Amino acid sequence: MASVHPMDRQAVYDDFERARQTFHHLLETATAANLGRATRGTRWTNKELLWHMLFGYMLVRVLLFLTRVFGRLPRGVGKAFARVLNAATVPFHFINYLGPVGAAKVCGPRWMASMFDDVIRSLRRRLAGESEADLARGMHYPVRWDPFFRDFMTHGDIYRYPTQHFDFHRRQLTLDGGD
Repeated sequence: MASVHPMDRQAVYDDFERARQTFHHLLETATAANLGRATRGTRWTNKELLWHMLFGYMLVRVLLFLTRVFGRLPRGVGKAFARVLNAATVPFHFINYLGPVGAAKVCGPRWMASMFDDVIRSLRRRLAGESEADLARGMHYPVRWDPFFRDFMTHGDIYRYPTQHFDFHRRQLTLDGGD
């Protein structure tokens, strides 16, 4: 499946950099009390949600691998895989909740900032090496797992996903003390 229009890589790089700078600013200006405060619309604290936002970028490497593999298989295989994952939505959400709770206990703000830089560097390198054919390859995704997953997503869509996820959760943070 070839894309008619090439992906705007610079726009994705710019989004990565904007998110990276925002993440650093959030961590640098947050107090310990702010990091421990509840967020809007989630059961996480600000620190746990920040870790979840970082994890959204870390997850992209796995999603790219899955898209590379399933994008080469018959579509029915990917559809069946997405149905199985959708059926496992409840345990996924439980694990998705607990992961940041545990990780935030052991990963401090400096580590999270450093890891964010590393993952952004890695994703930029990967995107630079992608062919247009690879960016157009895709697979079916479990739409019940994340509001930004669509039934069929291309490799290019996966590069855009973490910033959509980041921006959504950014609005749920209460680091400024507002509720």
